Amino acid sequence: MADAPNPSVLVAGASGYTGALAARLIDRHPRFALAAITSRSDAGRRLSDLYPHHRVDAVLEELDVEARHGDVDAAIVAYPHGASAPVVAALRERGVRVVDLSADFRLNDRATYAHWYGEHGAPDLFGCGVYGLSELYADRLPKADLVANPGCFPIATLLALAPLARAGAIADVVVDVKSGVSGAGRGATQRTHFVTVDENVVAYGVAGHRHAPEVDQELALLGAPVTATVQPHLLPIDQGELVSCYVTTTRPWEQDELDAAYGAWAGAHPFIELRATPPGVRDVRDTNMCALHVRADPRTGKVLVFSAIDNLWKGSSSQAIQNLNLMYGFDETLGIEP
Repeated sequence: MADAPNPSVLVAGASGYTGALAARLIDRHPRFALAAITSRSDAGRRLSDLYPHHRVDAVLEELDVEARHGDVDAAIVAYPHGASAPVVAALRERGVRVVDLSADFRLNDRATYAHWYGEHGAPDLFGCGVYGLSELYADRLPKADLVANPGCFPIATLLALAPLARAGAIADVVVDVKSGVSGAGRGATQRTHFVTVDENVVAYGVAGHRHAPEVDQELALLGAPVTATVQPHLLPIDQGELVSCYVTTTRPWEQDELDAAYGAWAGAHPFIELRATPPGVRDVRDTNMCALHVRADPRTGKVLVFSAIDNLWKGSSSQAIQNLNLMYGFDETLGIEP
């Protein structure tokens, strides 16, 4: 693989927050080549006009898989849920390897997907994607042609809970998520009035956020078949995510046992760091890092795990690059080094 030519990468949906960042990371990547960027709403504009800080001068084009954009090695598809699946299907028909940033290929059960998202746009591909949390599925990614990038809440949650889940230690868990406004996407952010967000914190998606079944699915596969309570809150910050997990365990855990389990977990993965104090979102801003802090609570008998990520980076775009790196046999840190 070291002597292979640089794989060409299309970023479809590059005018949104995550697509634009993905284009920036590919444009600067030492082994991937940015072949094209597309947008349904901003075709003809330079990405640097929409996002000057990314400094990508490529011109956004209308997506045309048949005529122009199907002749690439790989694609990152940053389309909304539901709209992504047909685009992914068209690219896969041309042999393009895809990392999809939507929820269209994350869930394994068709009825669960239909309940939360409606009819699937590419039913023949349903269930064919590898869940793209590299820390859990690195062994499956090199052979994958379709990777479903996880949601940002599940990424932070699963990295926080994996050691306990694998030990069969989770009897129940409450996942308290606090996220910046960029998690809602460019369109929703532009419609959100400043005065409704500034100096305010509000819960949303109450008792029905669509990331909850994704968390349940992956916890069960790790060895914790529970129904997690997942409750997000909107913070008046542009990006960043803090997940606080309150775990009822199947047996008591001592602090030294937690330190050993989480120290081994962090030590095995370059983008996980175990912190001595609870992390803040500013600690991991503009990085692919996940910062964890774990604490036994003797008063309640619970285990508390805190997880901080950048929702646009580790929660989406740089996670996609980590997945692409492994798909093509590169070091997973290439281009997104900690």
